[in-house]
Amino acid sequence: MNETAALFLTLGLVLGLARVARAGAHLLHVPQVSILMLAGLLSGPMALDLIPESVRTSYPTVAEATLAMVGFLLGGELSLRNLAERGRAVLSISIVDTLLTFAMVGAGLWALGLPWPAAAVLGCAAVATDPAAVQSVIQESRADGPISKTLLGVVAIDDLWGILLFSVVIAFIPGAGEGGLWAGAAESVGSIAAGAALGGVMALVTGKLDRGRPTLEEALAFVFIAVGVAEALDLSYLLTAVSMGAVVSNLATSHEHTFREIEGIEWPFLVVFFVLSGASMEPAGPGGSAMIAVGAYVALRTSARVVAGWTGSRLGGLERRAGILGLGLLPQAGVALGLVLVVAERIPEVGTQALPVVILGTVVFEVVGPVVTRAVLRQLGETGRREVGS
Repeated sequence: MNETAALFLTLGLVLGLARVARAGAHLLHVPQVSILMLAGLLSGPMALDLIPESVRTSYPTVAEATLAMVGFLLGGELSLRNLAERGRAVLSISIVDTLLTFAMVGAGLWALGLPWPAAAVLGCAAVATDPAAVQSVIQESRADGPISKTLLGVVAIDDLWGILLFSVVIAFIPGAGEGGLWAGAAESVGSIAAGAALGGVMALVTGKLDRGRPTLEEALAFVFIAVGVAEALDLSYLLTAVSMGAVVSNLATSHEHTFREIEGIEWPFLVVFFVLSGASMEPAGPGGSAMIAVGAYVALRTSARVVAGWTGSRLGGLERRAGILGLGLLPQAGVALGLVLVVAERIPEVGTQALPVVILGTVVFEVVGPVVTRAVLRQLGETGRREVGS
């Protein structure tokens, strides 16, 4: 079978799987995201190896397109009105979560005997959250309310803190090369600036050709241009998209239509993204000591989320029962793997120690995390509150 045939057959089967996943999710009372990710894992080299390698290599492109859409939608949550209502909570939770997660995971793994460079890198990786999974669970469960909106705000910016923290940490690791700190800061500032510039242009021109209603073509055009600009300038496409969405939500007169156009088209991309995400996981082959590190990583990151959610919600002025929202931030995928892959390329000896832990930890958090996120939203009484299509 040639590569083109394999690609289209796989895409067709994956999209068809979404219907099965929806029925299974309803029957098992779990999010579709978890079922799609699990199906990808079973179809990939970690299990049955059913998806051809030529198809799996398309995952980075699918991931960039999908996460750019997600980032753009999350940026829309950073309007001045929303920040005035929830900015204190979002900043408190995200900053406390970043610092506590890094400290607890890094120090815990170092205390268990992992060399400090690998422990520090894993601490940085643990900060990252999968925005696509959190957003998908909120949409699927039709959740609405202060906690759901706060979660969306947190996942919109916590990867920014994680990237900045990673830039600081890697600058102190021997053998990482020069420019770690400044390069990371420049990437973050450049990404935000590029997204803001594109958002300004988008706010000016979108919706002007069709009586104030932006078209899907316009919305997708700017999202894809954002990815292209970020790639051309070696910037973060996720931060660029978040920044663009934030500017559009604050400046565009018809921004709600713009975001709804993207929401209407993103699900097929998300389906392919989650399945290929699972299928792209390579067997890590860790030994006994690495398996202990994986267990410790999962336990420490989960504990850090609990403590950070409780502490951050208190500092952010949220109601007492909101203290469990930290568990809603368990899903983890691409950004964490991306950070460790950077280390593996620049410092192979450190990457060899950290990569198996992140791969297996991601499997756990991406399958179980969405289930926990939905349970948190249900426990707080926010599921089923949004009307279908709103």
